[in-house]
Amino acid sequence: MNSSPIALNSLPLGRIVLLALDEILGHKEVNAVLYRSNLYDRPGKDPVFVPGLKFSFENAGRLQAVLESTFGHRAGRGISVRVGRACFKYSLREYGPELGLTSLAFRLLPLSSRLKVGSQALAGWFNQVTDQLVRFELDEKHFQWQIDGCQLCSEKHVDGPCCALAVGFLQEGMYWMSGGKYFLVEDKKYIALGGSNCTIVINPTPIN
Repeated sequence: MNSSPIALNSLPLGRIVLLALDEILGHKEVNAVLYRSNLYDRPGKDPVFVPGLKFSFENAGRLQAVLESTFGHRAGRGISVRVGRACFKYSLREYGPELGLTSLAFRLLPLSSRLKVGSQALAGWFNQVTDQLVRFELDEKHFQWQIDGCQLCSEKHVDGPCCALAVGFLQEGMYWMSGGKYFLVEDKKYIALGGSNCTIVINPTPIN
């Protein structure tokens, strides 16, 4: 695996979120959601195709909150999960080779090693491209992503799971790294509920 710093001149993570949102909702609804979020003030121009438009990953939490207020908590969370899954696809396209996730050596690893090594690489990548601190830990039964300074909770005050975009990202990551298997991925602890960090728990045993 490649442990050197990732080149950050590729597609920024904020832009990846925007492209993923556009894929799931379509141009018209993305425009409306960004306008409601006070993140875009040109409603007559599709933001995805505005050259040089800066979109920070820090805005992802506000987008999640607006999706839930617009579509309802359950539907909005479902949309965020789907956006997260699409984010992994775009991230893999941009950064997969640099992370070592598309190499033959990685694909030939045993399943358990692929999941562990790949998860560690993704955590390290998040630490480079966001202001969050992601710690990947594992015990005998679970993988854990512990996120300090979670930017997905920055606009939320809730009494339940609130890191849906990250959950979707990890769902798709586990699916891709395993060659098409599904895993239980749950956000168990949330800064928005007063926790010291956000914790996402992954059961490394496939459910199919």
